Amino acid sequence: MFVSTAFAQTADGSAGGMDIMGMLPLVLLFVLLYFLMIRPQAKKQKEHKATLDALQKGDEVVAGGGVLGKITHVGDQFVTIEIASGTEIVVQKPSVQTVLPKGTLKSATN
Repeated sequence: MFVSTAFAQTADGSAGGMDIMGMLPLVLLFVLLYFLMIRPQAKKQKEHKATLDALQKGDEVVAGGGVLGKITHVGDQFVTIEIASGTEIVVQKPSVQTVLPKGTLKSATN
């Protein structure tokens, strides 16, 4: 015959379970993912929440969509922003992206 019969090899005791060397790449991948993506994002969210909690009347802010204005009223969930003389809009607190330094609006309108 031209084809020989193949026999299965017997298993030694270590092949039955997943050893530590087989899990090492998965663990390293998770650690890398944590330090490159999860941790910086959580830090950014924490800083944004602290910024939103510190909002007060008179702060100059940038809201979602690039709207510049001065805060005239701060509520629990909403903020009223004066975007022009006599023109106010109400936005949700999380839509406030950045608190600007005082006097920025005057220099931006000139």
